[in-house]
Amino acid sequence: MSSVLYDTPGPRARRRNVLYTIAFGIVFCGALAYVIATMADKGEMEAAKWTPFVEDGDVWTTFLLPGLGETLKAGILAIVIAIPLGALLGIGRLSEHRWIRVPVGAWVEFFRAIPVLMLMLFASQLYVEYTAIGSEIRPLYAVVTGLVLYNASVIAEIVKAGILSLPHGQSDAAKALGMRKSQIMQYILLPQAVTAMLPALVSQLVVILKDTALGGAILGVEDLMSAYRTIPANYGSNTIATLVVIAAIYIAVNFALTAFASWLEKWLRRSKRSTGTTLTAEEVEELAAPHAGGNDEKI
Repeated sequence: MSSVLYDTPGPRARRRNVLYTIAFGIVFCGALAYVIATMADKGEMEAAKWTPFVEDGDVWTTFLLPGLGETLKAGILAIVIAIPLGALLGIGRLSEHRWIRVPVGAWVEFFRAIPVLMLMLFASQLYVEYTAIGSEIRPLYAVVTGLVLYNASVIAEIVKAGILSLPHGQSDAAKALGMRKSQIMQYILLPQAVTAMLPALVSQLVVILKDTALGGAILGVEDLMSAYRTIPANYGSNTIATLVVIAAIYIAVNFALTAFASWLEKWLRRSKRSTGTTLTAEEVEELAAPHAGGNDEKI
């Protein structure tokens, strides 16, 4: 079976892909062995540098797990705010009202063009000078603000592209039934666009979680990334080992998020909301009947 993105590989292509996979595995294992050998030559593989992560539970309960909690707190707050804000901005970019579409477009393009770290630093300075937020939580606020401003703009483009990727015939048919444009967006386009844009959206959520590390590295948030300073300071010179453990935790968390999103996408594709029959005929008539002739409403 073929898709719009690629043709299903034939027997020769499958054999070639297997050979490519084997070759890549060999190269990867060789590179990994080289890195480990180099670390061993520099003394980074000594047991004393890795023992705290295996034998000393205080490293986890004092530094790593609390740091992971702060990372998840910042990431979840940013995600919870950025997704609905990005959805509203994406819908606003499709508005037929110029006074909505132009300012929203300017907002999106402006914040997409600024590095997220600069937004965090700018927000931190604003909170210092113009608010009474305490210094102990100010870095967290700054991180979340920067993540929301940047990622909501990116999510807006994802939402816009997801909606525009749907066949125009569905909107035309809904208009012919007398549905308003707000109803078309709510009941016809958005439920289907969610499935179409889910892979890109999940990738952006992973970016949000990873970018929280900027707060620990630059702004002093006591998150998972900040442990690369505190653990070596308390357990000796094991910075490389600490960074490896931190990286492994980030990989595990992001893998879990991606796995959950894959399950959610499959569930949505099997559900009623992800199909072309988003509404039954009775539901369409119920929505359209009170608003017959009202399909000239603009978003």
